[in-house]
Amino acid sequence: GAGRLAAGGRRGLAGLAGKKPVVAIAGSTGAVGQELLDLIQERAFPFADLKLLASKRSAGSTQEFMGKTYTVEELTKDSFDGVDIAFFSAGGGRSKEFAPAAVGAGAVVIDNSSAFRMDPECPLVVPEVNPDAAFNRPKGIIANPNCSTI
Repeated sequence: GAGRLAAGGRRGLAGLAGKKPVVAIAGSTGAVGQELLDLIQERAFPFADLKLLASKRSAGSTQEFMGKTYTVEELTKDSFDGVDIAFFSAGGGRSKEFAPAAVGAGAVVIDNSSAFRMDPECPLVVPEVNPDAAFNRPKGIIANPNCSTI
């Protein structure tokens, strides 16, 4: 989109200015992905659309979520067009392979794997402890210390 920076992911959620974000969950069929969906519903997290991304083996399956049926898509480097927030819970290898593509498409990535935890350009954020650190993300990626902290 026109509002996205070339480096991706840095226009930030403030760039949404009142519109609900398009959310993707990479690893949506796994245990952590399912927990993310539960949290989105429990916390009434607003979203305009939801993309469920998983392995080729899970692609084509459907999932009911908040009264709507979603089709799981295969996670590829082209999965993130139009996505504002991409949650990654598909393992470190998948995060390293696909998170840069998500950022390149303009998404802010929140990674639940260990892939970026030690990267000084990816803030390590625990929302209840240091939420402001999420605003300084030179690579467009936010890490968290463990998937159980979400």
